[in-house]
Amino acid sequence: MVKTFSFEKTGLEGLIKICPFISEDGRGCFIKDYAHELFKNNGIELELKEVFYTYSKKGVVRAIHFQEVKEQAKLVRVIKGKIYDIAVDLRPDSKTFGDWLGFCLSDENHEELYIPGGFGHGYLVLEDSIVSYKCDEKFYAEHDSGIIWNDADIDVKWPLELVENRVIISDRDKALQSFKEFKAKKENSRKGNK
Repeated sequence: MVKTFSFEKTGLEGLIKICPFISEDGRGCFIKDYAHELFKNNGIELELKEVFYTYSKKGVVRAIHFQEVKEQAKLVRVIKGKIYDIAVDLRPDSKTFGDWLGFCLSDENHEELYIPGGFGHGYLVLEDSIVSYKCDEKFYAEHDSGIIWNDADIDVKWPLELVENRVIISDRDKALQSFKEFKAKKENSRKGNK
């Protein structure tokens, strides 16, 4: 069985769900999850600068992370396991500013998300998982930021029942800012630039 690439727009401009090229037979499967020219022809400008992987245990929540400067576009795919992946539009000029969408990504469905710069990204690990990130910008620790995973204003509907409501969150992620604090910083930054 062979599946070719498909690109599906979502309700948040620029956020795209992608099914990669897959060729399966009795031996297993071959997956191609990125092809520069094909992505470009489908409106995705993604020049890779870094690729990295996370291993996370079931119940881990990785909060709504982003870089404040040198924003990263990301191509996110699960290599092994299953996650509930969310993207939040953090672009102040966007008509969907503060809105989020969630997707189940797994090693069975092979789906991936293209998350543009200006978005926050996080996920809940539904089973022990390895997640791949392909990024168009380097990681800069000094610009790394985020919004707390259970922010009341963004109100992500995490499927916590799928992990028996047992979540594992780093101390760093527990101390992240709220969406209100993020908006206030953006507003103050705009005023300072006028």
